Amino acid sequence: MAIEVGTQAPDFELKNQHGELVKLSDFRGEKNVVLVFYPFAFTGVCTGEVCEIQNELPRLQNDDVQVLAVSNDSPFSLRVFAEQQGLEYPLLSDFWPHGTVSRAYGVFDEEKGCAVRGTFVIDKAGVVRWTVVNGLPDARDTKEYLTAVDAL
Repeated sequence: MAIEVGTQAPDFELKNQHGELVKLSDFRGEKNVVLVFYPFAFTGVCTGEVCEIQNELPRLQNDDVQVLAVSNDSPFSLRVFAEQQGLEYPLLSDFWPHGTVSRAYGVFDEEKGCAVRGTFVIDKAGVVRWTVVNGLPDARDTKEYLTAVDAL
């Protein structure tokens, strides 16, 4: 079960597509975070979702907000995926230990071995203020993220 609104967001440290460590707590007190879990790079629905985030990047990543997208792919796969799709925001690898962060947020599908489509808007204090969780085949609406971020 996914963590709920009003919950302190579990901290984590994951490598991005460039092999750099990114910690959620580094944004505390500085930026709101839109944390987007998606199953796998190079798949149809996932590619559509991450490209839609890129299209809305000026509103989703700026002086006040940071986007962090998490999948269970390796950092090497994520680098190629980001380059091919022209993605200019961090793609984080929850590859090893496999799914640790996805499990902490309650969005890991044990049977499929990947995260489901969970999004968490986290405020500057590290508290989850909005969330949506969809199954593997169901794309999310990026406009909902924008509405949630605007409400902060």
